[in-house]
Amino acid sequence: MPATDYQASFLGRISIRRNQVIAMDGNHEQELQDLELFSKHVSERFAELLSSPDDVPFDALLSISWLRKLLDFFLCCEAEFKGILMMGNDPSQISKPPLDRLIPEFLDRSVKALDVCNAVTNGLESVRHYQKLAEIVVSALEQKPIGDGQSRRAKKALTSLISAMNVDDKECSAAKATERSWSFSRRGVSSKDRVPEHFRSVSNHVAKNWSAAKQIQAMTNNLVPPRGAEGSGLASPVYTMSVIMVFVMWALVAAIPCQERNGLSAIHFPAPKQLNWAQSIIGLHEKIGEEWKKKEKKGTAGLLDEMQKMEKLGNILMDFTDSFQFHGDITDQKAEEAAAHAAELAEPCRRMEEGLLPLQMQIREVFHRIVKTRTELLNALDQVGKSSPPLL
Repeated sequence: MPATDYQASFLGRISIRRNQVIAMDGNHEQELQDLELFSKHVSERFAELLSSPDDVPFDALLSISWLRKLLDFFLCCEAEFKGILMMGNDPSQISKPPLDRLIPEFLDRSVKALDVCNAVTNGLESVRHYQKLAEIVVSALEQKPIGDGQSRRAKKALTSLISAMNVDDKECSAAKATERSWSFSRRGVSSKDRVPEHFRSVSNHVAKNWSAAKQIQAMTNNLVPPRGAEGSGLASPVYTMSVIMVFVMWALVAAIPCQERNGLSAIHFPAPKQLNWAQSIIGLHEKIGEEWKKKEKKGTAGLLDEMQKMEKLGNILMDFTDSFQFHGDITDQKAEEAAAHAAELAEPCRRMEEGLLPLQMQIREVFHRIVKTRTELLNALDQVGKSSPPLL
C-alpha cells in the first residue's frame, strides 16, 4: 500500500475514534493498537528506503528521487504522529509526565530543524550552479568535430565545476553566495518562542558562525528511548518522531552542500535495535556515514548521487581537455570517448533539471509542516494551561 494510503487510512481511523465515546479500557487498548500501527508504518517506509538499489540511478541512495521519497515519508510519519498525539487523546495529556518534559524538547528540535531546512535550501542553489557549469561542458563537447574553441570552453567550465565541488566546508560556496544574518535558534531567543505564523517561506539566511553538524548534534541532546511503562504510552511516538526528524535533517545535510559539516559522520542516533523500525534507520545511517567518511578527508560538496557522478565524469573530461590542448589534436577514438562521457554527464544534469525544483518545494513543505505542528502543540499547551485550576 502506498505511503499516502497508509496515512489516509490511519488518520481516518483516529478521527473516527476521536468522535466515539469509548470506555477507558477500550480507549487504552485502541491507543496501543494505533501506536503499534504507527511503528509498523515507520518500519516499512524506512525498510523501503534501505532496500533502494544503488545501481538504479533514480532510486540510488541519496539521489534526488531518493531524497524526495525520504521527505514524502517524513511528511506521512509526521501527519500520523500528530494524529496520535492530538486527534484521539485528551489534550491535557501533553502537559502531564513524561510529556511535560518530552514535548518541550521536541519543540526545541523542531526549531533547530527549521534552521537545517534553511541551510539546505541555500545549498540547493550551489547544486543549481554545478548543474549549469556541467551543462556548458556537455554543450561544448557534443559538437562534432570538437575544435580548440569547444575544448577551451569545456575546460573553463570544468575547472570552475571541479573547484566548486571540492571546496572545504568552511569555505563552502553556498556560504559565500549570500550574507547570512540570523538563525531561528540564534543566541538570545528562547527555543520555546513561537515561530511567527506569518512566516510564509523558507528564509535564505543563517548565521555566519552557524554549523550544520553542531546543529544536528544539538538535536540529539536528551534524545533517549522511553523506558519501562513509558515505552507503551505516548512517549514512544514522540521519541520515534524525534529520531525520524534528526535522521532526515542529517541525511539532507550529508547530501547537499551546507555550511560547516565537519564531524557529521560522528553523529549517532540512540535507536535500540529491538525497535522494529530501528534496524532500517541504523542501516541507512551506517551506509551514509561510511560514504561521508570517505569524502570528508578530502573535502566534498555533498553526497548527492547526481553530484557524485558529475564529479567523476568531470575529472575524466578534464583529462581529455588537457590532452587536447597539450597535443593540439585528438584521435577519432578519443573524440568518441569524450562524446560518450559528455552524454553520460548530460544524464545527472537532466535529473537535476527535473528534480531540484520539486525537491526544493518538498523541503519548503517540510518546513511549513514543522512550523504548523509546532504552533498547534504550543496552542494546545496554552489551552491546557488556561483551563488548569489555579494553585491555592
